[in-house]
Amino acid sequence: MRAQLAFKVIIIRVRVLFVSENRRNFAQYQYRHILNYLSAENIAKSYGANWLFRNLTVGLSRGDKVALIGTNGTGKTSLLNILAGTIRTDEGLVSIRKDIRTAYLDQNPQFDEKLPVIEVLFGTTNPSALAVKMYEKAILKDDSDLLSEALEQMDNLQAWDFESKVKQILGRLGIHDVDAPIGQLSGGQRKRVALAQVLIEEPDLLIMDEPTNHLDLDTIEWLEEFLNTANQTLLIVTHDRYFLDKVCNIVMELDRGTLYTYKGNYAYYLEKKAERQAIDVAETDKAKNQLRKELEWMRRQPKARSTKAQYRIDAFYDLKERAGSVRRDDKLDLNVKSDRLGSKIIELESVSKKFGDKVLIHSFLYTFKKNDRIGIVGKNGMGKSTLLNMMAGLIRPDTGKVVKGDTIKIGYYTQTELEFKDDQRVLDIVKDIAEVVKLGSGQTITASAFLTLFLFPPSKQHDLVSKLSGGEKRRLQLLKVLIQSPNFLILDEPTNDLDVTSLNVLEEFLLNFDGILVLVSHDRYFMDRLVDHLFVFEGEGKIRDFPGNYTDYREVASDELLALSGQKADQKVKKNEPAKVVSAPEAPKRKLNFKEQREYASLEADIDAHETKKADLIERLNGGSTDHAEVTAWAKEINQLDTIIAQKSDRWLELAEFV
Repeated sequence: MRAQLAFKVIIIRVRVLFVSENRRNFAQYQYRHILNYLSAENIAKSYGANWLFRNLTVGLSRGDKVALIGTNGTGKTSLLNILAGTIRTDEGLVSIRKDIRTAYLDQNPQFDEKLPVIEVLFGTTNPSALAVKMYEKAILKDDSDLLSEALEQMDNLQAWDFESKVKQILGRLGIHDVDAPIGQLSGGQRKRVALAQVLIEEPDLLIMDEPTNHLDLDTIEWLEEFLNTANQTLLIVTHDRYFLDKVCNIVMELDRGTLYTYKGNYAYYLEKKAERQAIDVAETDKAKNQLRKELEWMRRQPKARSTKAQYRIDAFYDLKERAGSVRRDDKLDLNVKSDRLGSKIIELESVSKKFGDKVLIHSFLYTFKKNDRIGIVGKNGMGKSTLLNMMAGLIRPDTGKVVKGDTIKIGYYTQTELEFKDDQRVLDIVKDIAEVVKLGSGQTITASAFLTLFLFPPSKQHDLVSKLSGGEKRRLQLLKVLIQSPNFLILDEPTNDLDVTSLNVLEEFLLNFDGILVLVSHDRYFMDRLVDHLFVFEGEGKIRDFPGNYTDYREVASDELLALSGQKADQKVKKNEPAKVVSAPEAPKRKLNFKEQREYASLEADIDAHETKKADLIERLNGGSTDHAEVTAWAKEINQLDTIIAQKSDRWLELAEFV
């Protein structure tokens, strides 16, 4: 009896453990299932007879912030389009959770040319965004009936904070005229409108293809912070390594049709990729050793071969493929001959330029010297490209002169698209300039061999240029500039659409380039490595000559901004007394002065008062009124109060850091 009872107890315990384990496994399954936003299994894409990739499996869970990287032409954009649902997969299946909102920022967004910007921005399923759209329309058209309806919706949805967020997005992206037709916008402006649209949507899953293109450095840093703090799942194709490192927690690399996943930032990816490549080399060497033995076996007399096991013959061919897969890292060997520089290079003698009433450059002086490596930074529309065009001789200054030395040979890489004929092939582009190319070593090679160095293998050199990816076209455009052996190199946004591998090697080439380098780029990593002083466009025609790279400038600019906000108001140097040189502490700490303490206290009271007034006005609007003029006035006053509250809140937060 005791033995039977003990056996029953054991059985019961096993059942309890089994049920508990099943419940736990089921709970874990449910948890994973709830978190899973996107699943793609065995997907594939081909163009003609060539497969970009096959049998790829991708999974995204809530909270993932994924960077997709890879060499140009490997299929990153095609993969994004498949996952976003804009093109169909040739094989496999893609599924996205039905209860989440998704948004996709295309690299080249397409819109109805006749639509005004406001219709594009708020063409969304976000209820708060639709309420704000109605509110903005009512204000613009001075429609009191529409305004009453909009105010009711915004109040019900508590969308007032959302409206402030929308205005912040539009302001930071430089979108001010929301009534302008899309057809009147430049390519860069369209990209910013598309970016604003997906940010306003506030999707659960956001897919973005090169979001930093066409943005200035300040805006990139704002977007970086915005996405870093957003409660969203992200999948981004980007070449900006600072952006990637700060925003993303997973790196996926698409390499020769295989997807490798690294759970960490860009620095972690570099470390683990190096380890993977070392393992690949070791496995290839091992496969070669095995291949020698198998090859001896396969070469035995033909009569015996038919008696060998078929599985071993199949294994031989598999082994042969692995042994032959010697890894060839995609690297650009940019080593071209540049002409000798004379003593006189280029002199900018008090040059000025304006368009209409807008002054872009005012009395700018600079004499270029040998080994100059200059970066140009500033917000979009301030005149950076105008200065480059003046140096290249494409436009004339309104006043002043650009004087060039006799030995100067300018190579100018611009933001314009690569020009080619419909029937033109990759090799034709190079042969139109030169049949042979002289390298820095003195060696002469053919145009075809030079293309191979630029990652255009012989199999691709006879492809139509129109079939190339965006990054491949940019790389070909860069080749056209360098093949002419310049000694004064001007690069206007060369990093757009180039992959990370190409950027790394381009950096190495430019570090060893013995001519003059003038560079405009929104890639902070690229800029930091290559330049040692900056031309900073500060607005109203003023250009600051700053000694240092971009990170140096940002640190100095931050200190200057703090000084302007009143932090150094009490530090005055007495007249005729020499200033003392004091080393700043590593982590400077300070307290608010008396004036700032009073300002801080008054800001709290002011914000409360304005919030109370705003709440009172909203209550009046909700109460209804037959006087349309009065309703419109209340709405406009609420709008003004929002602006004032936002400004005072920003200042309060700034001072609060030191309380």
